[in-house]
Amino acid sequence: MPGIDVVPVGDAAAIAILGETIDEATVRATWQLADTVRRRMGESALDVVPAYASVLVRFDPTRVGLAQVMACLRGAATPTESIDGGRVRTLRVGVRFGVEFGADLDETANEVGLTVQRYVRTFCAAEYRVAFVGFLAGFPYLLGLPPELATPRRATPRDRVPAGSVAIAGAQCGIYPRVSPGGWRLLGTTRATVFDHTRTPPALFAPGDRVRFEVVARLDDAGAEVEA
Repeated sequence: MPGIDVVPVGDAAAIAILGETIDEATVRATWQLADTVRRRMGESALDVVPAYASVLVRFDPTRVGLAQVMACLRGAATPTESIDGGRVRTLRVGVRFGVEFGADLDETANEVGLTVQRYVRTFCAAEYRVAFVGFLAGFPYLLGLPPELATPRRATPRDRVPAGSVAIAGAQCGIYPRVSPGGWRLLGTTRATVFDHTRTPPALFAPGDRVRFEVVARLDDAGAEVEA
């Protein structure tokens, strides 16, 4: 996997930078690199975290040295098999749309020249992929937002974004797992449990998952189901 820039992050972590763009090809390369590093490092890797264009590795310095980890990152080859490997899931997420559930929906639709109904139809017609999970525990960063719906984040972030908010920022889409500050534009609300520390795994979404959003008439129906 040529073109990787590997740098230390303290004495117990290193990061591989694969690019500077947000696109599915680069994201897939991070999944592949992360998968290879996990297999090669085993228990000496405490955490392997892919992002849009980088992979962070936290390691146990009593088991492996920084130079070895950096060499592993540089030398990790792209797996010959698909990273999907039969593990990809499609999750259908019910969303209650409307001003009461997505405070920015009307304004966002107006900015891109669409009615709210057309905006929601276009949003739900797309298939999304989980690029990575971060920011808050379980927060999925989703690729796949139709370009005509992309809108910059709010100029002034909110102090309190409700849990379950389905939101966009630029070309990104995400779901807030709990109440937090945030500047993304709120389109609707889901009751899906995005993160639960008592669950295994605790995060509902994983890198590579496919996600489809569906309109529901009642918030009580706004859960998530994994397609068989």
